[in-house]
Amino acid sequence: MSDRHSLAATHWRKSSYSGQSSGNCIEVADGHPGVMPVRDSKDPHGPALLIPAPAWQAFITAIRNGDLPTDC
Repeated sequence: MSDRHSLAATHWRKSSYSGQSSGNCIEVADGHPGVMPVRDSKDPHGPALLIPAPAWQAFITAIRNGDLPTDC
């Protein structure tokens, strides 16, 4: 993943998988082929992670299937 991704004009949305409380929220950004940008909603000017698309899909699938622990 050596290409640079500009996130300056990115439209962020709160993930539907974030908790209902305001403390554990992430935002994601669609429209970046091959990666899913993810950031902490409490720090919108902070760093963003660029998760490879296959890894992001596996993560979402694990959530939907209940394969991850829910007590953090």
